[in-house]
Amino acid sequence: MPNRDGMGPAGNGSVMGLGRKTATGGRMGGAVSAGPVGSCVCPKCGAKITHQRAEPCYSLTCPHCGAAMTRV
Repeated sequence: MPNRDGMGPAGNGSVMGLGRKTATGGRMGGAVSAGPVGSCVCPKCGAKITHQRAEPCYSLTCPHCGAAMTRV
């Protein structure tokens, strides 16, 4: 406010700077985080193994065909 008289420029108040909110949460449209539970699955043969905490599925190889695993 220029003169502290309450007659400053009109604005949008707290609405400014919040950005666009998405319904899905994650930056690529998926979940923000899959969490510690779940499975890793092979996209080629469909084999499943239990996901281990702090071990991303893409760093694991399928025990049957050797392909990189993905998270389910």
